[in-house]
Amino acid sequence: MKRFLFSLLVSLAGLFVSLPSVAQFEQMKNKFDDVLLEIEEDIFTLRFANAVTGDPVPNATILVENLGEFTTDEEGKITFPRQPDGMMRVLFKKDKFISAVFNVEVIVETIFFNRFSVSPIMNIDQFRVVLDWDQRPNDLDAHFVKSNQYHISYRNTRVLADGTGMLDRDDMDGYGPETITVERIDSNGEYIYSVHNYSHHVSSSAVPLSQSKATVRVYGNNRLLKTYQVPQNHQGKTWNVFRIANGQIIDL
Repeated sequence: MKRFLFSLLVSLAGLFVSLPSVAQFEQMKNKFDDVLLEIEEDIFTLRFANAVTGDPVPNATILVENLGEFTTDEEGKITFPRQPDGMMRVLFKKDKFISAVFNVEVIVETIFFNRFSVSPIMNIDQFRVVLDWDQRPNDLDAHFVKSNQYHISYRNTRVLADGTGMLDRDDMDGYGPETITVERIDSNGEYIYSVHNYSHHVSSSAVPLSQSKATVRVYGNNRLLKTYQVPQNHQGKTWNVFRIANGQIIDL
């Protein structure tokens, strides 16, 4: 255990040297501080951020399976006693946000991914897709395409062809969230949502998509509808996550 934690700290310290932006420096500092505190106090940390703005979500109620109720601090963070390897269910609740259950995986005495983007309440017809990932690669891009109508991405952040669709947040510094919201889903339309590793487009040495810990969450009817995680054996720079036909979400 001590050897694993020492190696992790060395890796995190090394990353400070190459951070390209202030935002990324702050994110990495938080991660480094979390690890130090977890070692010192034998705890785990979870962080919650607004999927539309990327800001921390304070004063949220977090129910951790078999442990009880916690409240996020000003950094959108909770801590709780270290748990054995396995899966935990975590319930997020806060006024004006959509309540959601997240699965938290503990592997080799550490949390696989401890950052969760949560969605503010939407209009009943709105549809939202949220992409989170790890610190590397720096830049993953979300793409939401309606056949013969529009293509929402970092290149086209807002469209008006069938209602309003928007890339609420484009993240280029790691972690996300990268969020797309559309006013309504056309029951006769055909859609596809995909994730592209733009960092690999810039540099062939970038961390591959399969190692990004990318997670996609789909919200509709003011509830969490679907959660997807990039397969660790995924090949290539693009991950086709789901499509929509006849108003139904179809896993890809």
